Amino acid sequence: MSRKGIMSKELKEEIAKDLGFYDVVKAEGWGGIKSRDAGNMVKRAIEMAEQQTNKKK
Repeated sequence: MSRKGIMSKELKEEIAKDLGFYDVVKAEGWGGIKSRDAGNMVKRAIEMAEQQTNKKK
């Protein structure tokens, strides 16, 4: 069974660029990033979602 990601490819790339490790993604794929970078990426996505939610209120 395949898992569909919650974040779009574009969003993941945008966040990776913002956090400064997109070059690693381009060179090695998503499996090449550090656990810390993956965690920071999730944190950033959550922050972005919270900001969108707060704008809608």
